[in-house]
Amino acid sequence: MEMYIKPSGEERQVRSLETVAVAGAPIAYIVVLAGVVMVLAGIPFSVMLGAGNGFPLSQAIYPLVGWILGPVAGALAAGVGGLLGVFLFPQNSAVPIATVLGAVAGGFAGGILGGKGRWAAWGLPIAVFFGVVYAFYAGSAIVLNGVDGGIFLLASFINWSALALFVLPTRKLFRSWLSSADLKRVTPALFLGTWCVAGLSHLTAAFIVYQVMGWPDFVWASMIPVSPLEHLMRAAVGAVIGSGVLAGLRAVGLVKPKYAAY
Repeated sequence: MEMYIKPSGEERQVRSLETVAVAGAPIAYIVVLAGVVMVLAGIPFSVMLGAGNGFPLSQAIYPLVGWILGPVAGALAAGVGGLLGVFLFPQNSAVPIATVLGAVAGGFAGGILGGKGRWAAWGLPIAVFFGVVYAFYAGSAIVLNGVDGGIFLLASFINWSALALFVLPTRKLFRSWLSSADLKRVTPALFLGTWCVAGLSHLTAAFIVYQVMGWPDFVWASMIPVSPLEHLMRAAVGAVIGSGVLAGLRAVGLVKPKYAAY
């Protein structure tokens, strides 16, 4: 005959602790994505005209980091990863501060492009900020150094086209496509969104590099055919990596950051 012994004492309750988060994103996600940015910073995929350094592959995923984590956490992860990449792979950074700030700008702008809640209203102020940066970039080249205006516009095509995509209603269109359940919309949004956000990140870095190093007039002309091809590669890599990452995140059902765009 079995005897049943009733437990005595206070009943225990098991409660799960909330994940530690920064700006709505689990800190573990920030650490992981910062590590990804750091690793990709060691893979050059092009050559920076006039400087001889490679463009790190990490530039292609700054927007994705912002879309996954949101503006603040995305800027933090991209910035930390970019900083670590500068120390580990200095050969891929012509001007370290430009690399880090370009990463921060990419992560933040990506989060704003896909911004939800209170961040959705930040589109115009951020667009104005990048517009001012582009104006100073143009002024430094054309007014101070005498670069032909037409050549500057052609050489900086990826920058002003990115700014235009960010200012126009295309920003909201990309945002809606990123959150779509249809991958036929997500993939184009990743490609065009990466062109837009990575172009703003490039603008931030290029402006700083130009103030520090400068480059002769013939380099501006040589940028006209090369720069768009390089940026096309950034957008393509961002779309390929992003499609796999977002599909995986949706499939496994991990905790979604508060301001994630997907």
